[in-house]
Amino acid sequence: YSDSGAKQRENALDVLKRHGVNILWRDNNSSSKGVADRVEFQDFRTPDHNPVCDIECRDEGMLFGLEDYIDSHPVGDVLIILHPMGSHGPEYYKRYPAAKEFFRPTCKTNELANCSHEELVNTYDNTIRYTDDFLKKVIDFIDSKYPEQETAMFYIGDHGESLGENGLYLHGMPFMVAPSAQTHVPAMVWTGKNFDFPIESIAKNKLNSYSHDNIYCTLLSVFEVQTSDCKPEDNMFFSE
Repeated sequence: YSDSGAKQRENALDVLKRHGVNILWRDNNSSSKGVADRVEFQDFRTPDHNPVCDIECRDEGMLFGLEDYIDSHPVGDVLIILHPMGSHGPEYYKRYPAAKEFFRPTCKTNELANCSHEELVNTYDNTIRYTDDFLKKVIDFIDSKYPEQETAMFYIGDHGESLGENGLYLHGMPFMVAPSAQTHVPAMVWTGKNFDFPIESIAKNKLNSYSHDNIYCTLLSVFEVQTSDCKPEDNMFFSE
């Protein structure tokens, strides 16, 4: 992988935009790192755009007014990328509203080694539970407002986290030596009733091993963009 080389090539969003897909990236994390430089981008990390903020702005705020963008693009397909704060460390206790603190006791510091393993796991689990709630809100939004459209939600984590196991915290170790807690990430697919790929076919792949590399070909396949770069097995939704 070459960072400079990647910046000189099209990514999946560039290809889809070139094929007429309307693309919006909404961000409540640390920007797109260049991935969304050539598509419409909205920053939801401040109350100026995000109506759901307390000690920090919440991921669910990215749904605010989203139908305005979708309804203003009646021609062509629409791809929305929501980049949530999720379980970003080390201040896990800030990643969910106080009312969503379900597991206790918790770790209310960024000095993770000063917390017990139970406190750290509870706090991280609260972030996961809040992410589950956010994803449910995304699904409910799609299903209630666009029940007859060809719709789907695809969620994938960018990385896992170490929570003190073997003295390791957070993430970012070299891939070859990183523990599976950092490299094994969750993925989830929900589809509306008229989506082109039957959920039964997608479900056949749930035990297969994939990586973020597969997102490129999966996205292109969903929007019916054909390329010699992709083989059928590169598509996470492909089923023989």
